[in-house]
Amino acid sequence: MFIYSKLRFYIGFVGVALLTSCGAGVDDPGKEYAPNMYHAVPYEPLKQIKDVDAGNWVSSLDDGQGEYFSSNPINPDSMNMREPVPNTVRRSEKGYLPYRIPKDSIAWAAANLKNPLDSTQAIIGEGQVLYTKFCGPCHGANGKGDGKVGKVYQGVPSYSSRPVKDYSEGHIFHVITHGIRRMGAHGSQLSIEERWKVVRYVQQLQNQ
Repeated sequence: MFIYSKLRFYIGFVGVALLTSCGAGVDDPGKEYAPNMYHAVPYEPLKQIKDVDAGNWVSSLDDGQGEYFSSNPINPDSMNMREPVPNTVRRSEKGYLPYRIPKDSIAWAAANLKNPLDSTQAIIGEGQVLYTKFCGPCHGANGKGDGKVGKVYQGVPSYSSRPVKDYSEGHIFHVITHGIRRMGAHGSQLSIEERWKVVRYVQQLQNQ
C-alpha cells in the first residue's frame, strides 16, 4: 500500500512538472512536442527566429545555422516580410483596387460606378452560377423574391419591380458588397470580379 501511494505521488509530480514546462513566460517560449511540426524550413512572413543556433540539435545541414533559424539576412533587421512602398495600394491578381466606398455612400456608388466586365454570354453565365449559389435562396431563380428563404422571410423585392428595375450597376454592386436592410454583406464571400459578374446577371433579371 505504501509503495502504491508513493508511486502515485511520483506519477503526479512528473505530470505536474511536464505541464509546467509547457507554460510560456515573457522570455521563455516553453517546451514543444515534436518541434519539427511547428517550425518551417522556408521563410515565413509573420514569424522570425533570430537565434542562429535555434534547432541546432536537429539540423541536417552543415551551414552553421540551426534548423529553426528563420531570418532573412538580406532584408533590414533580418525581416522576412518587407513593408510595402509608402502610399501604394495593393491590387488583386486581376488588377482590381480594394473597394473602399463606405456603406452610406450608396448614392455616389449608384451614380459613378461602372462595370468593368463586358456583357458577354460567358460573363453572364458565370454570374448566373454565382447568383444561384449566393443570391438564389432569397431572391429566387428568376429574381422574383420567391426563393426558399424569401418565402419564409417575406419582403424580398422582385428585380423587375419598380424602383428595383431601374437600379444602376453601381447600386447593385454596392448593395452586394455592403448589404442593405435585412440583406447581409457579401463582400467577404465574393471577390470584386465575382460581384461584377453577379451584377451582369442581375441586370438580365431586371428586364424580365
